[in-house]
Amino acid sequence: MAESSKNVSSYFACNVFNQTVMRERLPKDVFKAVMQTKKMGTSLGSNIANVVANAMKDWAVEKGATHYTHWFHPMTGVTAEKHDSFLTHNSDGTIILEFSGKELIKGEPDASSFPSGGLRATFEARGYTAWDPTSDAFIKDGTLYIPTAFCSYTGEILDKKTPLLRSMDVVSEQALRILRLFGNTTATRVLPTAGAEQEYFLVDKTLFDQREDLLITGRTLFGAKPPKGQELEDHYFGNIKERVSAYMHELDEELWKLGIPAKTKHNEVAPAQHELAPVFETANIAADHNQLTMELMKKIALKHDLVCLLHEKPFAGVNGSGKHNNWSLSSNDGQNLLDPGDTPTENTQFLTFLCAFIKAVHKYSDLLRLSAASAGNDHRLGANEAPPAIVSMFIGDELQAILDALENDTKAEVNSKTKFKIGVDALPSFNKDNTDRNRTSPMAFTGNKFEFRMLGSADSISCTNVMMNTMVADVLCEFADELEGAEDFNTALKELLVRTYKEHKAVIFNGNGYSDEWVKEATETRGLPNYISTVDCLPRYLDEKNVSMFEKFKVYSKVEIASRTEILLENYTKVINIEALTMLDMAKKQIYPAVMEYTKEVCNTLASIKAVGIENAAQEKLANKLSSSLGCLDSAVKELEQSLIDAKDTDNVYELSQFYRNEVFAKMQALRAIADELETIVSEKYWPFPVYSDLLFKV
Repeated sequence: MAESSKNVSSYFACNVFNQTVMRERLPKDVFKAVMQTKKMGTSLGSNIANVVANAMKDWAVEKGATHYTHWFHPMTGVTAEKHDSFLTHNSDGTIILEFSGKELIKGEPDASSFPSGGLRATFEARGYTAWDPTSDAFIKDGTLYIPTAFCSYTGEILDKKTPLLRSMDVVSEQALRILRLFGNTTATRVLPTAGAEQEYFLVDKTLFDQREDLLITGRTLFGAKPPKGQELEDHYFGNIKERVSAYMHELDEELWKLGIPAKTKHNEVAPAQHELAPVFETANIAADHNQLTMELMKKIALKHDLVCLLHEKPFAGVNGSGKHNNWSLSSNDGQNLLDPGDTPTENTQFLTFLCAFIKAVHKYSDLLRLSAASAGNDHRLGANEAPPAIVSMFIGDELQAILDALENDTKAEVNSKTKFKIGVDALPSFNKDNTDRNRTSPMAFTGNKFEFRMLGSADSISCTNVMMNTMVADVLCEFADELEGAEDFNTALKELLVRTYKEHKAVIFNGNGYSDEWVKEATETRGLPNYISTVDCLPRYLDEKNVSMFEKFKVYSKVEIASRTEILLENYTKVINIEALTMLDMAKKQIYPAVMEYTKEVCNTLASIKAVGIENAAQEKLANKLSSSLGCLDSAVKELEQSLIDAKDTDNVYELSQFYRNEVFAKMQALRAIADELETIVSEKYWPFPVYSDLLFKV
């Protein structure tokens, strides 16, 4: 029976070695130990690991697996895996299938070929992967996948999972200190939760294969604006095309088999753009699941003769793709610590966590901004579909009123149970939410969580969640240090909240983040930083306050921060360099010949007409325009080539990234402008690759 004809609950997580499977296959004491690790982060002994490994292997083999892999998240932005079989040879030539606790706990991939930012020399190859028992193993393509962390032989972290797990521990520790002050003795762990709303484009594979820029860079480096874009606003939440619907259906099924709770799917604003949103999960599991989601999106698209584009700005002139990271804190006794409840004015615990978050965002806005920094996202941030590069917070009128009343020692007039009446008798009334939504805000409160909207579509959510966990832990630690020694807790708490709000309310903005007035107010009046590009914000990683915070909580060392800064800056320059080389290749090998062929046809026609005594000013004007534009194109190509040569004179990674931003990228834009104008005048018969009208509307 096809999966689509079954009830989803009958196959959801069927390929996951989850709690249900472990309860069936593990001895009670081993199962209890594993569950304790999942809930509390405690370590597992080697004897436990041996039992778990054998049960994992038996389960995987029964499901057709022949190999296992330690699956990890290096600093490449994608996942990595090395596959080993379960086979062990006997001396008599037969084989047995084995998988030990040692193999489960530790792997040894080559560390020298992954980005390390100078932490590892090329000849220093050894690296280790360490099993993450808090994230379930799963089967994919005949292999047992074991989520792991990744570090160097000398102990420095080389991945994105390790700092995420560290940050989860520290925010739990500090949040529990606050809960104890409010008399909570039942919670023993606080977990950050996350959910990544994933935007993406789908294009026809045949058309994709004809575009060198899409093949190599994931975005169109050339492309004139089509006659129709998104201005009619008819694609957003519109009827899903049959071909796209079939893709989404299969994607849902494959995600559900892996226990990924895909929940929502719809058309996004731009033509050919769509979104998938999951149910929110513990942050490290959400990060694992989002990496798998992106992988499956691309893989399944090919089965439908489509290509899934996860670049932040694959098409100029229409919306790019982001990834909204929904973050909250949940205790293991059932509380969402960012839920205002029915009476937020009286919920001082909520107000404490809210004020801590406000201070954290204000104090560490640079870290949030750089967590979303990339060459691709530079095209998107600040455009009309994405938040500006200025980090601010939206909390809504009701919470604003509560905090203002707290500051002024007055009573806030709010009603969390306001009924929303539509004005049609047949339609039901319902409770109105305590906040509206502000799509221009980088950090928006949406009822019981904060939605960070700056991330790019292709980004891992790990870095952002490391930042959010650690910066909130830092402020909660400050709060706990002050309140634990207070003689009168309630008086001290009120003074702390009022002081915090006064000092950090500049980061709160409930208005239009796209307006020019806001940029001026934010930077000139409120003193908020405006890091326009990746190159502007990445060096802030090494600011003393940031290094001090990370080292205080042992999330990163200064050396590890420096290595990450170097990796990200190097990645930026490499991306721009590859794009520039691709543009040159397309211009010289495709656009040049196309323009010359069309110019030849126009000139031949013009000559034929003149030969019989007919003057045609329009055709002569077109020929001159083509010839002039081709000359401009040639000049732009030479200027871009020279800028790439000049870049070789710079060794300093920061200076090089600045050069690529200010010089190379500017030359790329100039070349594109000329080529895009030529696209509008060269005959469609001669233009060498599919145009935007084809890519956006022929799915």
